[in-house]
Amino acid sequence: MQRRHLLGAGAAALASSPPHAHALDFAPRPAPATIRADVDRLVDIAVGIRPFRARGPRIEAERRFGKTLVHHYGHGGSGWSLSWGSAQRALALIQGAGVKPGERIAVIGCGAIGLTTARTAQQAGFKVRLYSRDRPPRVHSSAATGLWTPDSRIVTAEHASDDWIGGWEAMARASFKVHQSYLGLPSGPVEWHDGYLLADDGFDTPLPGHVGEPDYPDLAQRIADLRPHGKALAAGEHPFRSPHARRFTQLVFNIPAYQRLLLDDFARDGGELVQRDLREPRDFARLPERLAVNCTGDGARKLLGDASLTPVRGQTARLIPQPEVDYALIYRGHNLVVVPRRDGLLVAAMGEDDFGNDDLRPDRAQSEDAVRRLAALFQPGAAQAAG
Repeated sequence: MQRRHLLGAGAAALASSPPHAHALDFAPRPAPATIRADVDRLVDIAVGIRPFRARGPRIEAERRFGKTLVHHYGHGGSGWSLSWGSAQRALALIQGAGVKPGERIAVIGCGAIGLTTARTAQQAGFKVRLYSRDRPPRVHSSAATGLWTPDSRIVTAEHASDDWIGGWEAMARASFKVHQSYLGLPSGPVEWHDGYLLADDGFDTPLPGHVGEPDYPDLAQRIADLRPHGKALAAGEHPFRSPHARRFTQLVFNIPAYQRLLLDDFARDGGELVQRDLREPRDFARLPERLAVNCTGDGARKLLGDASLTPVRGQTARLIPQPEVDYALIYRGHNLVVVPRRDGLLVAAMGEDDFGNDDLRPDRAQSEDAVRRLAALFQPGAAQAAG
């Protein structure tokens, strides 16, 4: 079992690539462009809350207030990554509740889970009315990094039974399949990018967990075939100051484009978007639909009094876009992740007290420190080729 480190799912998967992966045939390529890592290029800082449940996402139905409630929330740091496969499980509960295609259902919440659940229900023939207090970009899902990390804070080790892991793998594979259908579109909602995993002491050195975090299972090998393992690089094959580097390939979501496309598709297929804030369980009874899917994420803590949810604060910052920078960076053990998105270079760094923290106030000093760590990675006289 592994302790959580910054976006540990992605880094752990890359660090555990099998020996034969190093022999893959990679064509020579130009050196990666230098990132202009200056704090005065920080143009936005966003904070969101990851809804973590020790037992994994809640996907279950109940009868309440004379209607069916399908609960679909609690995906930790894997909301975007698992959304489509998870929505297919929620759809099975909808279809099993006696609601027929053509009937209108309600979906509560406009984040990654709410949007994909609404689209999945529409594709199955249901009419959908989406209720939400906020819409993108004012939802927690808008502050996500955009890396495909289906095993990020999704369950604790003690609850990861063989049956649970099998179900998770099925969701991950189903989601991955749907994400592939969004490749190549003009707005670039989903793209593949190369990246570099960097380390000072090698990739097998254990990393400490953060304050108050539980043990998480190592799920990476179950979907190893969906993550190209890449190649270890010699010192002269990369331009970074770190002595150890491995090149990988990573699925990236350009979240603003993805959200806009989902909303446009939802409206095109007759979906209705209603601004409404549900404050107490009784508010479900006031909805005209006889089935509602509760995709409120961390909001379920207050709406339902769900004590099984733990808020996990996440902060991302954006540097001014550099189109020539098309690679990701994960600096192992240094609390630094960079994602090349079309809306800017996303810089993510965790705080020591983020687990159990629902404070939405941005901490600029935290992001500025991450940018300075990023700047220190680029050394004078960098290699002219990257493998």
